[in-house]
Amino acid sequence: MGIARIWLLANARSGSNSADALNLVIAAFRDAGIEIARTICVPDDPLPTADQLDTAGIGHLAIFTGDGTLNAAVTDLYGWQGEIIVLPGGTKNLLSLRLHGEAEPELIIERLRSGAYRPVRPLVVRSEEGDALAGLLVGPGTAWASVREALRDRAISGIAQGASEAVAESTGGAMVHLRAPLRGRDEGYPLIELTPSHRGIIADGFHADRPSELLKQGLALLKMQFRDGPHTRLGLFDELRIESGDAQPIKALIDGEQVTLPCRAKFAVAPCEVDLLATDHGF
Repeated sequence: MGIARIWLLANARSGSNSADALNLVIAAFRDAGIEIARTICVPDDPLPTADQLDTAGIGHLAIFTGDGTLNAAVTDLYGWQGEIIVLPGGTKNLLSLRLHGEAEPELIIERLRSGAYRPVRPLVVRSEEGDALAGLLVGPGTAWASVREALRDRAISGIAQGASEAVAESTGGAMVHLRAPLRGRDEGYPLIELTPSHRGIIADGFHADRPSELLKQGLALLKMQFRDGPHTRLGLFDELRIESGDAQPIKALIDGEQVTLPCRAKFAVAPCEVDLLATDHGF
């Protein structure tokens, strides 16, 4: 039957998203003959629920936000019988890359118009604090997230203070170790990245042993381009366990949102529990 009516969830404050970008998305849906029955703008509006969508007779929700809001919206709709359209509306848009490749919103919407899509349930990384649809960062190196937020808000004092604290945390905080299976350096890592893929969890250990590496790693984290920093591929797994070096809770980022995990944190792949529309082979 194709896609005739949708609700659109957007966040104009998210990453590279903007009011102009949102207007282009709205125009692209209009040109494709897809009616936007309602536009929900977070954080001013609450996230839509399955009951609200079903009551309104809506079978498709388009989401044009960054990874954090996208994660909350998708996981809140686990069990919904409708389909979710993920559009790149943030800084990295890793879930959109998995579903659509490098395509911009206008091209994705054109693919939807022509029927060049299929519903999928991609693998996610499941943790005790929630599912990561795009990626999960574990360890004291996640302290750089506060610096990134200060940059986004252009808070100069926060940038300087946050960078100083992030350096201290990354170098002096308890390292994290991949224990099950046992892989990587005996001294551990300030940061381990877990990325879901159709073959399992990709685990990478990031390190900064010299001042030059520390600077490079910090810049990579600020740009959300983690693999620009020094790192080692630890493996591809269905499940794993990461432990802190001091038996204390572990700081982590799930799709960019801060959480605290147990000192022995378990992770496993699991299928997303709601249908997402894909227009490319992804990863």
